[in-house]
Amino acid sequence: MRYVTPILIFAFLVYGIGYVILSRTKKSLPEVERSNEDIHFIFLLPCLNEGKVIGKSLDRLLEIPYSNKSVVVIDDASDDDTFEVVSRYFDRRVSLLRRELPEARKGKGEALNAAYRAITSSPEIIASDPDKVVIVIVDADGRLQSDALSKVAPYFDDPKVAAVQIGVRMYNSAKSILARMQDFEFLVFTEIFQRARHQIGSSGLGGNGQFNRLSGLADLGEAPWSNLLTEDLDLGLKLIERGWLNAFCQDTFVSQQGVTSFSKLIRQRTRWFQGHLQCWYHFPRIIKAKLSPGATIDLLYNLTGPLTVLLLSLSIFAVLFANILILIAEPMRYFHAVTSNYGLPLILVYVFSFGFAPVYAYLYLKATPEISVIRGLYYAHLYVFYSYIWFISGWKAIFRIVFRKKGWSKTSRFTKQAAILDPYEASKGRLVKRQERRTVMSFGSEPRVVEVENAHNRRGEFTLDDIDLLNQELPPELLNRLVRRDSGARGLGFLWSDVEQGEQSR
Repeated sequence: MRYVTPILIFAFLVYGIGYVILSRTKKSLPEVERSNEDIHFIFLLPCLNEGKVIGKSLDRLLEIPYSNKSVVVIDDASDDDTFEVVSRYFDRRVSLLRRELPEARKGKGEALNAAYRAITSSPEIIASDPDKVVIVIVDADGRLQSDALSKVAPYFDDPKVAAVQIGVRMYNSAKSILARMQDFEFLVFTEIFQRARHQIGSSGLGGNGQFNRLSGLADLGEAPWSNLLTEDLDLGLKLIERGWLNAFCQDTFVSQQGVTSFSKLIRQRTRWFQGHLQCWYHFPRIIKAKLSPGATIDLLYNLTGPLTVLLLSLSIFAVLFANILILIAEPMRYFHAVTSNYGLPLILVYVFSFGFAPVYAYLYLKATPEISVIRGLYYAHLYVFYSYIWFISGWKAIFRIVFRKKGWSKTSRFTKQAAILDPYEASKGRLVKRQERRTVMSFGSEPRVVEVENAHNRRGEFTLDDIDLLNQELPPELLNRLVRRDSGARGLGFLWSDVEQGEQSR
């Protein structure tokens, strides 16, 4: 262990310096924002007992100044009032997918796959260009910047781009030092590593603020997301291995709530660490994918990160333990050793431990101007100690793997599934009558029927392939494809808003 620690630390320094330089040498992507709104953004909000935050999240998403968007809330068998809160949104842009036990609560990936199958079974999406539909993953408490869609849209001008990840910040960073450290961590990661990896074509995807082109997801089958603990990392790797590009947009971000409990933070990072190890099956796939040398090396290095953390934790512990023993046995000799050559040993220890602190502070101060320089430097040094939580999390993850523990509950704060998009949706500018509507669709083995209930409780049933019902002239081959498709989507669809008589639909 004598030489392992300095070698590993030196490798980290070289790796970090290289990425700092790379992240600063190129402008990421186009500065010109598109003037039209030809991309249809569909937000997916997976929810499990998010009644306290889902209403405000919907309000914020609906207020984003971009008209060609929809919001799908995935209620994964919540016990609270999530369903009731979303049900109050009589808005054409809001849909609800309600999953029920025993099919529900099988992980975020399964919830997203259920929504994906329902979306791709809808008439509107079947008739759409999959290159012009983008699925956006946002946490229930996520807060997108108002310019997020206009900033991300130009990235999809490149037909090779399958996904775009934006930055992540913590909106409660001022209320907790743990939340501040997470804010610091995410910003440093995105400003150095994500920006650098964008240049070499190996950007990673996160669980929040993830934008996916529908045609890219379709290339992965009917279940793009896996049931791994880090389904976001897994998805990004699968897209790259299939020849797609992942991009990172540095010009906007999504805010989320930072964890304020140390035990919950360790639990969250243990889950991430274990999920990272689950993705090791990608090693041979990356090697076979014929990527650029830079992308291949970066992806393989990133996957080996957990092993490096474990080795570094052992080596640092061994060095500290040895120093403590020497200090106890021969304190004067130890003091003279560390202060020799004008304190050069202490200077070297500081450089190896905190060498990047000024860089971290600069990046954080640049993005957080309300923080003073002194406080920024303090946070940068504190962040070095904070990063040691990965040592604890890493060994806890190994323990869980050894004892074959895979299940997790979410970090606190269907047999029936829904068809998402309303077949009554009128084309732009078409006049519609004032009415309340509850639309129920079934696909697969269930009878393909649409049931409508108006304000006077008059009901009628129509077959799904009724052209008048669909309100759009779909080609026969698309209708046949829709009727034959076995998406597994059935049960409760959702409600759209009252529309004033004579008002043009959006």
